[in-house]
Amino acid sequence: MAVAPPVTRAIPALPFASPEQLDPRLEELLAGASAQLSRWLASATSRPPLPQLALIPEVSPQATGLEPMRLLADLQLVMDGAYNPNHPGALAHLDPPPLLASIAADMVCAGLNNNLLAEELSPSLSRLERSLCTWLAEAVGLPDGSGGVPASGGSLSNLMALVTARVSRGLQHCSEAVVLASADAHVSLGKALMVMGLPPEALRRVAVDANGRLDVAALDEQLASCQQQGIPVLSVVATAGTTVRGAVDPLPQIAALCRRYGIWLHVDGAIGAVYALAGDHALRVEGLGLADSLTVNPQKLLGITKTSSLLLLAQPELLHRAFATGLPYMESSWGGGHGGECGLQGTRPAEILKLWLGLRQLGLSGIQAIVDGAIERRRTLARLLAPAAGLQLRQGCLHLLAMTPHAQSAVAADHWSLTTRQQLLEAQLMLSRPVYQGRHHLKAVLGNPHTSETQLERLASIVTASLGECS
Repeated sequence: MAVAPPVTRAIPALPFASPEQLDPRLEELLAGASAQLSRWLASATSRPPLPQLALIPEVSPQATGLEPMRLLADLQLVMDGAYNPNHPGALAHLDPPPLLASIAADMVCAGLNNNLLAEELSPSLSRLERSLCTWLAEAVGLPDGSGGVPASGGSLSNLMALVTARVSRGLQHCSEAVVLASADAHVSLGKALMVMGLPPEALRRVAVDANGRLDVAALDEQLASCQQQGIPVLSVVATAGTTVRGAVDPLPQIAALCRRYGIWLHVDGAIGAVYALAGDHALRVEGLGLADSLTVNPQKLLGITKTSSLLLLAQPELLHRAFATGLPYMESSWGGGHGGECGLQGTRPAEILKLWLGLRQLGLSGIQAIVDGAIERRRTLARLLAPAAGLQLRQGCLHLLAMTPHAQSAVAADHWSLTTRQQLLEAQLMLSRPVYQGRHHLKAVLGNPHTSETQLERLASIVTASLGECS
């Protein structure tokens, strides 16, 4: 049988950077993308925080690859429809504008394309990650020798903390174990227990006081009840910064109870733990250093580009005990353990770069200034709203403030929050609309350094006027 001759195909020049010389294609593309991003950030006030629906470029690849100008044009379409955190009126979520150094480090992270799975895949970055985690753990108050591991978000950090607690207490095969957390604790805890194979009732909610802080007496009662009934407690989870009002649980008292009962204490400090780096503001999260494990999310206030979350532990070697499975296809670690053996994630990018470079750019004085500004904006908005009759303000000691018309029914609060949010959006002020304690609220997150008193005065004026319309 005749065999057809092989078809000769021209091999296109593949779009990889040259390993021998400067690649003009890379320089052109990076220069174009950098200019495009710089213009997008610089024109933030010309677009609302929440954009109208934008055109979406063609999704599937074409038969032949596109040239840089076409790629950048498609990229612009996506950017035009993106959320706009650099706008001074972006006050809805825990998503501040990005730090300059963090943007640059994110680009370098992508270009290095190192893998924090194992040290030979990221020799200098693995050491940098361990060192920075150790510094950060000790800086927020954990004891000497503390450390941790980055993760892709606070939900994963919380999950890894509970898995580590479960293994350290020998409860990995116990289906009766429970976790105690406040009624205002983050929803990620329920997800974590689901992933761990525990039933929904394994998460036991503890009442909060009038300020949204976990009620220590109620926690003591639940711990005593579990002890009397022989129910193993996997962990108590305290919160340093609840999602709606920014409340901080009484950490020293909770830690004392956990020591008395011999219970692992995890603190979800995704929102508030960075306050411990900011001088006198550390008192707002007093007791962080008493935790066995701690979630920290620098992305939520300090402007570190996403994602930037860390799980820190007083005994970081427990991570290896919980997650190590062996990496037989890798050379042995020379620095204390491969990154892929210290958490759920195997392959991880060098996200530590943007945290490290961002913190270096800020310095401790910059961190202090960010926190100072956030607290002052929350105080200013609370002062401006204080005369508004019939408005209930809910706030903790951090930079979040939620509000609802307390003299109205839950149905009326729903309508008020919806119509008032729309009025605010028309004024290029974006607040979120969470449900808290059975009522819709409007929530302002005051971590945007571009927000001035002018925006806050406009916000207070619109909210105050809306209350009259509501009544």
